[in-house]
Amino acid sequence: MVTGPDGVERFRALHHGRAADDPLVLPGPWDAASARVFAAAGFPALATPSAGVAASLGYEDGATPADEMFAAVARIVRAVEDVPVSADVEGGYGLAPKELVERLLEAGAVGCNLEDSTDAGLKDPQEHAEWLAGVREAAGGRLFLNARIDTFIRGDDAPEAAIERAAAYVAAGADCVYPIAAPVAVLPRLRAGIRGPMNVFARPGRGPSPAELGGLGATRITYGPGLQRHAERAVRQVATRLRT
Repeated sequence: MVTGPDGVERFRALHHGRAADDPLVLPGPWDAASARVFAAAGFPALATPSAGVAASLGYEDGATPADEMFAAVARIVRAVEDVPVSADVEGGYGLAPKELVERLLEAGAVGCNLEDSTDAGLKDPQEHAEWLAGVREAAGGRLFLNARIDTFIRGDDAPEAAIERAAAYVAAGADCVYPIAAPVAVLPRLRAGIRGPMNVFARPGRGPSPAELGGLGATRITYGPGLQRHAERAVRQVATRLRT
């Protein structure tokens, strides 16, 4: 399995020195079987989606118990052996930074995705930055931190708000920032104002291609639960045909 210093450095290196039309595409496996499919297709790394994993375990998005989420990540990591896996662990499940880092490393993850909002709304950016700094301190160089910025899904469409949060999170030690659901039209503005790698959300088969998103500023592309939902639709179609 690709864990430890070699795994995270390999994963980190994938985010740097990329051509504008060649962003890092990270499919989101929701279980061991889907992870093997993506690895066999030749993707150099994977990034689990919390909502997709939740669906595979029978939970609503955001309702997966921490133990079950970490166990699912561990199964995915074991399934793909030589492919680095980053884990979406939502808001950290209320764990202190040290325990969160320990759980991620035990699962074999080389990185994590951490959100800056709850059901109550956006977190205070400075308080969240301090918490991210604690995660970075606990992890050292052992994890790649992707700091999700939820302004666009929480009703604040101003690029400046996302850029301000990005600056605080990068200063706290984030390796990459993720302004989820940012409109395509504002990606160049975000790219101009954000230091370091930028994660962009895409929908499989819809909207700009990965190369086009890269040209607009994406360093890496993830699909959230989109691939799991696409697979679920395909299974539903098969099930319907079996009933006819």
